[in-house]
Amino acid sequence: MKLLAVTSCPTGIAHTYMAAEALKIAAKELEVDIKIETRGSVGVENEITPEDVKEAHAVIIAADTKIDKTKFNGLPMIEVSVKDAIKDAKGLIESAMKLEKKNNYVDKVFEAKQEEKKKITGAYKHLMTGVSFMIPFVVAGGILIALSFAFGIKAFEQKGTLAAALMDIGGGGAFSLIVPILAGYIAYSIADRPGLVPGMIGGVLSSKLGAGFLGGIIAGFAAGYVVEFLKKTIKLPKTMEGLMPVLVLPLLSTLIVGLGMIYVVGTPVASINKAMEGWLNSLSGGSAITLGIVLGLMMAFDMGGPVNKAAYTFAVGTIASGQPSTVMAAVMAAGMVPPLGVFLATRIAKNKFTKEEIEAGKAAFFLGISFITEGAIPFAAADPLRVIPSIMLGSAVTGALSMAFKCTLAVPHGGIFVLPIPNAVGGLLLYTVSIIVGTIVSGVMIATLKK
Repeated sequence: MKLLAVTSCPTGIAHTYMAAEALKIAAKELEVDIKIETRGSVGVENEITPEDVKEAHAVIIAADTKIDKTKFNGLPMIEVSVKDAIKDAKGLIESAMKLEKKNNYVDKVFEAKQEEKKKITGAYKHLMTGVSFMIPFVVAGGILIALSFAFGIKAFEQKGTLAAALMDIGGGGAFSLIVPILAGYIAYSIADRPGLVPGMIGGVLSSKLGAGFLGGIIAGFAAGYVVEFLKKTIKLPKTMEGLMPVLVLPLLSTLIVGLGMIYVVGTPVASINKAMEGWLNSLSGGSAITLGIVLGLMMAFDMGGPVNKAAYTFAVGTIASGQPSTVMAAVMAAGMVPPLGVFLATRIAKNKFTKEEIEAGKAAFFLGISFITEGAIPFAAADPLRVIPSIMLGSAVTGALSMAFKCTLAVPHGGIFVLPIPNAVGGLLLYTVSIIVGTIVSGVMIATLKK
């Protein structure tokens, strides 16, 4: 049996290491394998890895400071102060050994998401870092805009009303920060904190110049790599090194990125944005359905992986102006189908699934209605040749129907929980039909193909 532990006291000097030593001695007496991560004044030592978490039975958090526990998701946990660990380390270890380790369906989904994150590298990693910081702004702003629409699509035009206030907060507040946040955190991923200033300023300029979402991505990458170049190129005397992060890097990088956005990037990218907007507005009939099919296939192909995220990021860009989008509607609907499809399959073909899978299907249902496409991953991993084509077909049908029905969506997330908001969804009845039909297609196909 392997245990994990984290020790941390406010000063990070004495008690952090005293608690770690006490746990180490007690574990040796009890013949228990334990790995102890200390978070002291010198930083994290003996860091616990995802592989350690997979092998562990439980974790002991002996800390008087805030500890991020997300990497221990799914592990039984005991939380005490460092003094408790020093006083009764043996009792803590005995209690941890008695804890029951559960690995339920939601834990498996979380683990799959963590595995996917570990695979992300290079430019895609930097882009996804920016997108991950941007999404909360898009979600909050989108829902507030949708609530404003609940009073009527044009109600916000009446100054002083609640609808106008909601639009100011969502559209004028949250949505005005989308592109700067995206650009800033792409640059942050590349160049750490010095990248934030030129990245965010480049993002602001992108919005002002009409280069929008695409311009923000370019500004973020440019800012990050410019800062990296400057850090390697400029060498100051040791007495002046303190000026680099507060003066030299922000000033020079912002100047370079700002001038580049104004004189090089802004105008051509703004033209591309206008052309794309015109293309999306012109879509009808077969071309709209084709786009819906492609988006649906992308959402289901890797369920939260790079292809899925590419489709989702493209869709988010279409609502960055604060207007409802047919693309966003198709993407969210198609993303809900995979977990809903596996849930339906476990209901209509119970004899083809184990008891654990049938129970897992219930969790997949709630993940599906919440627009967490990753909810289908454990089923797809267990039987990829039957499950993945089935959910891709269902999502493609849903994407095609949503586009064909010209359904629109004003928010980028939330699943069924945003559907009741008046005017959040354009064509609510047909949108619901699109999701149900795709779910039936996936569910029946999985049930038919599965042995």
